[in-house]
Amino acid sequence: MNRREFLGAATLGMAATTMRAAESRPPNFVFIYADDLGYGDLSCYGATAQKTPRLDRMAAEGVRFTNVFVPTPYCAPSRCSLLTGRYPFRSGMVFNPAPDAGINDVGLPASELTIAELLKPKGYATKCIGKWHLGHTEKFLPRTQGFDEYYGILYSNDMRPVQIIENDKVAVYPVNQTTITRDYTNRAIEFIERNKRKPFFLYLPHAMPHKPLAASEEFYTPETPNDLYSDVLRELDHECGRLLDAIGRLGLDNNTLVIFASDNGPWFGGSTGGLRAMKASSFDGGLKVPFIARWPGKIPTGRTCGEIAGVIDVLPTICGLAGVKVPADRVIDGKDIWPLMTNTDVKSPHEALFSMNGAQLATIRTGQWKLHVQQPVLGSPYLEPAKAKQWVDPRGPDGVTLLAQFEQPNPSDYPGLRTGDAPKPMMLFDMVNDPGEQYDVAAKHPEVVARLKAVFDKMNAEVPVINRPERHGAGGVQRLTGGSLRYDQLPKKSPSPK
Repeated sequence: MNRREFLGAATLGMAATTMRAAESRPPNFVFIYADDLGYGDLSCYGATAQKTPRLDRMAAEGVRFTNVFVPTPYCAPSRCSLLTGRYPFRSGMVFNPAPDAGINDVGLPASELTIAELLKPKGYATKCIGKWHLGHTEKFLPRTQGFDEYYGILYSNDMRPVQIIENDKVAVYPVNQTTITRDYTNRAIEFIERNKRKPFFLYLPHAMPHKPLAASEEFYTPETPNDLYSDVLRELDHECGRLLDAIGRLGLDNNTLVIFASDNGPWFGGSTGGLRAMKASSFDGGLKVPFIARWPGKIPTGRTCGEIAGVIDVLPTICGLAGVKVPADRVIDGKDIWPLMTNTDVKSPHEALFSMNGAQLATIRTGQWKLHVQQPVLGSPYLEPAKAKQWVDPRGPDGVTLLAQFEQPNPSDYPGLRTGDAPKPMMLFDMVNDPGEQYDVAAKHPEVVARLKAVFDKMNAEVPVINRPERHGAGGVQRLTGGSLRYDQLPKKSPSPK
C-alpha cells in the first residue's frame, strides 16, 4: 500500500468511526433558512430561470413539501415562530426591528424558549450563523436565547449599519456582501467539524436572496446584468451543496436531519411559482414557501408531501426527535410533523393554520379552503418599466455602506400574479382548484365561510392588542454608521469651506 492509499484508507476509517459514534448519540439538526426566496425559485419547485441541482438532489434524497406556510409574510415574526413553535402574537414579536428606522425596542422576549434553549440540557452545541432579526440590542442577542455562538448580521442585509457581529462584538464593518454566502457556509462547516463528536444544532439563516442581491465573482455574470437573482440563487444552491457534502464527508449523514426553507415569499426578481402577490402580502405569494427535509436512512427518498404544515412545526418536530419535552407552561401552536416526513398515509395534524398581517390575525387555511378575514394586501406595487427605472430604493447599494452589485431588480420585476378578483375582506378561495387565488367563491359557499370564521374567531380571541413600536431618531431611513452596537451614529459632516 502506497502513502496515498494509506491516507485514503485512514480517512475512510476515521469517517466510519465517526459515523458509528454519531449514530449512538442524539441526532444533529441543521436548519437552513433562505431570506425572501420564493416558492417558485428552486427548479425542484418548477423554476426555469435558474437551475438548483444541489437542492433538487436534497429533495430527491428526502421529502419535498408543497403546502408549508409561514405565519407572516415578512422577516422577524417568521423567525420568531420558527424558533419558538408559536404564532407571533403570543410573544408580541409581530413587527420587524430596524436600526436605521429607529425601531430598536422590538425583540424576542427573554421569557420565550427557543429550539436552542430546549436542546442545551441534552448537551447540544448550538450556533446561529446569518440573519438573526429578533432584536439587535444587547438584551436580545442570539446568545441570550440558547446559542453558544453567533456570527452574522443581526437584521436584514439592507439595514444600516451593515456589520457582521461575532458573538456580541463587531467583527466586520463595512461588509462586502458578495462574499457573504460563502463566508457563512465556511463558518457552518467549521462549526460542524469542531463539534462532530457531540450533538449539534446549526441554525443557518442566509442573507440571500434578500436585497441587496450579491453574488461572488465566481457566480456573477455581468455580461447578462438582468439575471443577478439567478446568479445569487445558483451560488446559494452551490453553498448548500458544499454544506451537505461536508456532513457526508464527516460521516454524519445518517444522524443529521437537514431542513431547507424560506422565511416568506419573494421580493422583486424572484418567483412565486404562479401564486398571487409577493412578500408582505397575505396571498399565498407571501406565505407559501419551499420546505425540504433530508435524513438518509430515516426519511424515505423521493417523497412529496402535500399536507398543510408550517414553520411553527419545526420546534416540536426537533424536540420529539431529540427526546426533549415541549414546554408545558405555554401554548405551542406547532405540531410534530415527523410522521408527515416519513409516511405517505398520514394527514396534517392541523385543524387550521393562521397568518397575520401586522398585529392582526388575517387568514385561516383549513383543507382546501382559505378565508381572508382581513382584506388582503398585494405587497409592493408593480410599476411599468418606464416608472420602475425612476424608482429609488432608499436601502439600495451605494458603494460605501451597502456593498453589492448595482444592477438590482426593480418593481417591474414583480414576482407573483397581479390578476384576480379585487381584494376585500372575507374572500374565500378554493386552494386546490385555484391556487393562484383568482376567484372569490365566498358567495357560493356561505356555509364554509361561516365554519372557517367560527374557528378564526376562536383563535382571534387569544390575540392581544399590540401597539406599533415607537420609532427613535429623525424618521425615515437614516444612514447609520457602524463599528459598535450603538444605533445612533450618523456620518460626520465635513466642515464647509470658508
